[in-house]
Amino acid sequence: MNDLLITLGLQAWKPLLGSLALPPAPFVLLVLLGAALLRRRPIVGWAGVVGGCLGLWLMGTGAVSGVLTERLEAQHPALTPSQIDALRKAPGTAIIVLGSGRVLLAPEYGDADLRPMTHERLRYGVWLSRKTAQPLGYSGGLAYGAEPGPSEAQIAARLAEDVYQHPLRWTEDRSRDTNENAIRTLELLAPQGIQRIVVVTHGYHMPRSIAAFERAKLRAGSAVAIEAAPMGLHVRRELGLGDWLPSRGGYTLTLLALHEMLGRWMGA
Repeated sequence: MNDLLITLGLQAWKPLLGSLALPPAPFVLLVLLGAALLRRRPIVGWAGVVGGCLGLWLMGTGAVSGVLTERLEAQHPALTPSQIDALRKAPGTAIIVLGSGRVLLAPEYGDADLRPMTHERLRYGVWLSRKTAQPLGYSGGLAYGAEPGPSEAQIAARLAEDVYQHPLRWTEDRSRDTNENAIRTLELLAPQGIQRIVVVTHGYHMPRSIAAFERAKLRAGSAVAIEAAPMGLHVRRELGLGDWLPSRGGYTLTLLALHEMLGRWMGA
């Protein structure tokens, strides 16, 4: 699907299409359709109204967001101390942080900045790089529909040096989505003799990321090993009554999980 949009020259429409495909738009549409049918077909109309309202409620609950997030995160658990130690001894290794958005202007700094979630990825990448003594890179340009300005990779390079005193070895600043993160990163690292790429991103984003890197690896005929280093993972716990009440955090996690599932289906 992603390739089809690119072929048709509609890649700039991806943010709009994604917003229409993801909640709350489908549930709002269901409520409106149900309301329009109340007089002519009351049973169908009420089913639409109730179903849409129920969907809007449930998507904001910790119960639903937890199930969706855990399903994605379970595929790639956090690195263990022994795995981190093994990376320390692995030659030809590159740790690559994947982008997650930027802020064109942070008034308090008077400069462009990374989004909070992007900061989290960079922080873990720096930590892992220090723990393993392996070089660190960043992949992220300007997302589809983004305003002109410094790329994520340029901002990350500045912050890595100024804030963490840990300069990046590589910066890939042309990619616009996860699929291009993988393609451009392999192109960048191919001449560097890299034998292993350790991908750093949030746990819910890791399945799509690894799939993108494996596709890019296959297309390029590369033998490089791809390893997942997820972060921001959620700890499973028993559900309580509050987990069935909508919250801002619940809506955020549900949208992130559904965005990943949609992105995986589209091949983005």
